[in-house]
Amino acid sequence: MCADDSSSAVAARFTGRAVTAERPLSGALTEVDLDDGRTVMVKLVDGPGAARAEAAGLRWLTDAGTVRVSAVHGVDGSRLVSDRVTQGPSSARAAVRFGRDLAGLHAAGAPAFGAAPPGGPEEAYIGLAPMRNAPGDDWPRWYAAHRVLPYLRRAFDAGTVRTGEAADVERVCERLPELAGPAEPPARLHGDLWSGNVLWGADGHVHLIDPAAHGGHRETDLAMLRLFGCPQLDRILAGYEETAPLADGWAGRVGVHQLFPLLVHAVLFGRGYAEQAVAAARTTLRQAG
Repeated sequence: MCADDSSSAVAARFTGRAVTAERPLSGALTEVDLDDGRTVMVKLVDGPGAARAEAAGLRWLTDAGTVRVSAVHGVDGSRLVSDRVTQGPSSARAAVRFGRDLAGLHAAGAPAFGAAPPGGPEEAYIGLAPMRNAPGDDWPRWYAAHRVLPYLRRAFDAGTVRTGEAADVERVCERLPELAGPAEPPARLHGDLWSGNVLWGADGHVHLIDPAAHGGHRETDLAMLRLFGCPQLDRILAGYEETAPLADGWAGRVGVHQLFPLLVHAVLFGRGYAEQAVAAARTTLRQAG
């Protein structure tokens, strides 16, 4: 008999099905087989409110009706129960479809930059790093205040980013109004769109997991896909631009949008990512003249 707080018990409670097997995959993930043939994932999410934030983000992305998103069955404290995605190989067809669907997700919009998903907390997370969802109506000002400078300060205080380096990132923030490109409405972002959260399903579709969803600039999601590499990226971008062409000069703004995830990684994982963030800032300043 499973303890009341076991992964099997949590899965049974939220799905209403009996459990036939349980397989721990890591300290945070457990696969649970149900008596109707389905398999669900039980994820242990660190941080107060982190599981609720992730569940709210998954539901918000699902509500857009475009991208495939792992369905949420329930949240119990720090545990999240969702469908398992059966994975297959990447394909050109799935990539183009995903690009179109991602454009549709972004077009579903958000009430403001920094808006949290409905039911999601203001104090959320991106991976293991705290992320504050404070709304704003001016993207350059909001992005600097809530997505770049908080992580720059933490990295600087830890000695991961040095004084002269921090000054270059700050200069990018000061010049964001001229560097940001044409104004765009708030997009509905996945928010942590690296390749590990992009699953190529055996059903021929791309499925998204583990969001840090919020209202933001659509180029930020695309910049994160490029930063950490993603199979079939050129085809994803082609499908995206078929549906919602990007503003002129978007490729030259990739470094601006990569500052956020790079500084988050500098806070979590150290100096190597700090060096990449500083390089992105300096390249941006050099190109801007």
